[in-house]
Amino acid sequence: MLYNELYVENLKVQVFGDRKSLGLEAAQLVGNKIKKLLNNKDEINIIFAAAPSQNEFLEEFVKDDTIPWESINAFHMDEYLGLPDGALQTFGHFLTSRLFDKRPFKSVNLLNGAAQDFNEECVRYAKLLLKFPADIVCLGIGENTHIAFNDPGQADFNDRELVKVVQLDTACRQQQVNDKCFRQISDVPEFAITLTIPALTSAQFISCVVPGRLKATAVCHTLRQPVSAAYPSTILREKHGAVLLLDKDGFSAYNS
Repeated sequence: MLYNELYVENLKVQVFGDRKSLGLEAAQLVGNKIKKLLNNKDEINIIFAAAPSQNEFLEEFVKDDTIPWESINAFHMDEYLGLPDGALQTFGHFLTSRLFDKRPFKSVNLLNGAAQDFNEECVRYAKLLLKFPADIVCLGIGENTHIAFNDPGQADFNDRELVKVVQLDTACRQQQVNDKCFRQISDVPEFAITLTIPALTSAQFISCVVPGRLKATAVCHTLRQPVSAAYPSTILREKHGAVLLLDKDGFSAYNS
């Protein structure tokens, strides 16, 4: 059930009573957008985030038998570097097990965090993004306001690159422990490949799902701080066609 709705500049914000209702609404929103776009296109391109914050959305999204899955080219937005092959913590594994193996996508295009040359991998994936420009991006916001792995201090709203190697800051790496993806911060890789801010915000439609009290401060910063790379998620306020979906816990700091 919708609890609250507001606009902050161009960004539509919707608040729901709990994570389950938030996930269901996000799934319906994205599913409807897919079907609307496919009225005028033969195929569309979607970039997905991999994080526990997306669990409820993905769980509901994958149930939708009315979506023309075979018309979707799928991408993901970031990946750790240096994890061993087959590591369960890779974002590719996260999305494959929850989504890509469950539906017949036209194509699934994963970042390779085990590539021999990371710069070549960035070039390879950037070429794919140019060939298949994003129509929809499904993302979240980090505890430090990152989107994808564009952390404060490294985010660039005018980045000339579409994909790049980044060093993860301490807050970002600690979040992976808070999310129970790793046991301790020393286990979290220090480097990753990420799609840049322009690569994400170029999409026609952005669904941003941010549940939980641990994200409440980041949500408050997103909606109240000046739009700047010091708080990367603030760029969403400049994006027509972006929707921020929250539960009451995620909205709690803004609403206090």
